[in-house]
Amino acid sequence: MKKAAIAAVVLLIGVGGYMLWPKHSQGQNGGVPGGAAPAVEVVVQTIKAEDIDLFQDLPGRTQAFKVAEIRPQVNGIIIKRLFEEGSDIEEGQQLYQIDPAPYQAAYDSALADLQKAEANIKSTQAKQARYTELVKVGGVSKQEFDDTAAALAQSEADVAIAKAAVTTAKINLDYTKVFSPIAGRIGKSSVTEGALVTANQAAPLAVVQQLDKIYVDVTQSISDLRKMKKTFGESTAQLSATLTIEGETEPYSEKGLLQFADVTVDQGTGTVQLRILFENPKIDLLPGMFVKARVTQGQADAAILAPQKAVTRNADGSTTIWLVDAENKANVHPVTVSRVVGDQWLVSSGLKSGDRIVVEGLPKLGPGTLVNPVEKTAGPQIPPEQPAAQK
Repeated sequence: MKKAAIAAVVLLIGVGGYMLWPKHSQGQNGGVPGGAAPAVEVVVQTIKAEDIDLFQDLPGRTQAFKVAEIRPQVNGIIIKRLFEEGSDIEEGQQLYQIDPAPYQAAYDSALADLQKAEANIKSTQAKQARYTELVKVGGVSKQEFDDTAAALAQSEADVAIAKAAVTTAKINLDYTKVFSPIAGRIGKSSVTEGALVTANQAAPLAVVQQLDKIYVDVTQSISDLRKMKKTFGESTAQLSATLTIEGETEPYSEKGLLQFADVTVDQGTGTVQLRILFENPKIDLLPGMFVKARVTQGQADAAILAPQKAVTRNADGSTTIWLVDAENKANVHPVTVSRVVGDQWLVSSGLKSGDRIVVEGLPKLGPGTLVNPVEKTAGPQIPPEQPAAQK
């Protein structure tokens, strides 16, 4: 019991001594000294005004430069198909042969009718010549002379009709050979040998498309089109465009030229259609592909651009950035942005050349935060891959 009482007394003495120890000694032996908060390191970018071209990305689809739907112009049986499906076709190349036998017979018959008419006219001409002399001396009556003249005119008409029939028969005979009116690539054939086809049928026998050039049809709002025309005037037909295929990041290798803008505005959407022509030498683009065309819209002189990640959009729709002043203090600053240019915003007001804005480290900031600004530098340029040197 005595030992327990002694231990309790020692414990009370120790606690009391701790409580009575001078408070200032904590600061001298390891307390955290007072002072200013350390500067926060952030990445900043110095704004520089520059002249830029303004673009707009417009969705659209590709269309063949020329399309020919091959249809028969006479009735008959297909006896030959003279091409390989999916092959390249020359202009004027024969594609199908329709059975020519009935048309050859019709042509021969028309020739015979022409020969008959020409034989009849010779007799009528000779009779007319004789009657012309006889009517002068009263050898034949005036009525007989008139009848002979009428017979000659009828014979001449019969010859003309026979010649027209020969021409028609020859045309129909030639139509038994079905040719391609354009050069291009032909698709699948909808008929085989032995199929019966009819003149001007609804379904084409095949389709030939010229693809070494290709159209891209895109839609643009009428307001943007008017702005573009105000900027470029009548030279809009010479504006260039680049192309990106859906699912790809690299732009298409060839540049296109704006051909025309449609003259009708879609009442539902308020847009007009633009047509852009691209060269397509390797047939990389096929009709019907969904693409995105980047079309020149104008030029901005001394434009101010800010990275999208540096701009904050607030709930009320306003936009702000963190601006670093001469004392390296960061504060929120309102700006007005007008459009996206690549991965940046085009700033219409609120920034000027020489301003420093925070592009990385925004979550660390508060109003008046002292920062240690680190200037943003461009990443290293990676040269294109080169083929390995031969050893």
